[in-house]
Amino acid sequence: MMQMDRRQCLDEYEKLLVRMNTPRVLTDNASCLNATRVMIDSARKDEILLEAVQVLTDLNLSIKKGYVSSDGRWNMDVFHVTDLDGNKLTDDNIINCIEQSLETIHNTRSKPIDGMTVLELTGTDRVGLLSEVFAVLSDLKCDVVESKVWTHNGRIASLIYLKDIDSGYQIEDSNKIDTIKGRLRNVLKDRDYARKSDLKMENSPLVSVQSCLDKGYSVLNIQSKDRPKLLFDVVCTLTDMKYVVFHATINTTEKGAHLEFFIKHMDGTPISSEAEKERVILCLSAAIERRASEGVRLELRKADKPGLLAEVMRIFRENALYIIRAEISTTMGTALNMFYVTDAIGNRVDSEVIDSVRQRIGMVNLRVKEPSHQKIEIQEQNTSLGGAVLVSLGSLLRRNLYNFGLIKSYS
Repeated sequence: MMQMDRRQCLDEYEKLLVRMNTPRVLTDNASCLNATRVMIDSARKDEILLEAVQVLTDLNLSIKKGYVSSDGRWNMDVFHVTDLDGNKLTDDNIINCIEQSLETIHNTRSKPIDGMTVLELTGTDRVGLLSEVFAVLSDLKCDVVESKVWTHNGRIASLIYLKDIDSGYQIEDSNKIDTIKGRLRNVLKDRDYARKSDLKMENSPLVSVQSCLDKGYSVLNIQSKDRPKLLFDVVCTLTDMKYVVFHATINTTEKGAHLEFFIKHMDGTPISSEAEKERVILCLSAAIERRASEGVRLELRKADKPGLLAEVMRIFRENALYIIRAEISTTMGTALNMFYVTDAIGNRVDSEVIDSVRQRIGMVNLRVKEPSHQKIEIQEQNTSLGGAVLVSLGSLLRRNLYNFGLIKSYS
C-alpha cells in the first residue's frame, strides 16, 4: 500500500516537472491590428530565447516587435509576428503549428541528416558558378534534396544534401564521391573573373555597448535596417559568444529596427573591458550585414524531377541573374525553392528580365516576392538602382559553417 502511494506521489511529481518545464504558449489575434501576438511563459534555461526565436524563424515568420523579461527562474517572452509579406496570421493551422512547436522546444533536436550525403563548398564567387555546380551534380546523377547558399564579399558557401538518383539513398560508392569532389574542385578553382563588389553598404548597423553597473548588466543597443531573421542572427551570435539575455526590447518600423538587450556572461558578470566591447560590436555588425539581402526574391514551387535544379540554374545564368542567396528543399515530391537575385553587377534586375525567366520556367511556378520594406524603398526612389550586394554566411546552421574546408563530404 505504501509502495503504491509512493508510486502515485512520484507520478504526480513527474507530471509537475513536465508542466514546469513545458512552455505555456498563447497566441492572440485580437489585440493588435497588424500582427499576431505570441506569448511564451517558460522556466528559465540556457538558450531558451534562441530556441523560441528559431522556431518562429523556421516557420518563415517576421518578428516585428518583442519583449523579453527574465524574473528569477522564469521567462516571459512576447513577440508580434507576421508572415514574410507583412500580413497578420489568419490560418488556424499555422497558429496551431506555432503553439505546438513552441510548447515542445525543450525537447527539440537538430533535424537528422541520415540517408543523405552532405557536401560543404566554399570558393570565390562569380556569375554562373551555381549553375555549373548543379549541372555537375545532375550529370553525375545526384538528386539535390536540400541546399543552403550564401555569398559574402566575393566568396560563396553552400551546404548541399543529396542522394543517388538511381538508388534513392545516400552515396556510398567512394569512387563516385571522389569523382564528385574532383569535378566540383575544378569548377570552384575556375576563377578567371572573380566577382568583386565595389558597392558600399548603406544603412550599416549601429551597435553600441554600455555598462549598467548598478544593475550588473551590459546594455546592448542595435539600430539597423529591418530584414527577415534579424533577431535570430543577433540572438544566435550572443548565444555563441556565451552571453545570456535577461531583458530585451525589439521594435521594427518601415524605417528600420531598434533592438535593446540587457546581457551578462554566463557566470553573471557584465562586459568588463573596452576590448571585449569592441569584439561584441564587430561580431554583431558582421552577423547583421551577412544576411542583408537586397535582391529580388523569387519563389519556385514545382513538381520535382531529376535535373530540375540544374535547368533552373541554367535559365538564371542565360539571363545574367546573379544568385546572392538560396534556400532549396523538396517536400512530398514538390520543389520549394527561394532565390534572391540581382543582375551581374549587383543592381536590381529589370522587370522584363524577370518576366522572361518566369515565362521559361512557368509563370505559375515562379513567383516574385518582395518584402514590404523593399516595396516602400522602390516607391520612394522611383528607380531601379539596387542596394548593397551582401548576404549570409550566417546563422541558419549556427556553428556548423564556421570552419569550412574547400569541400567536405559525409556519408
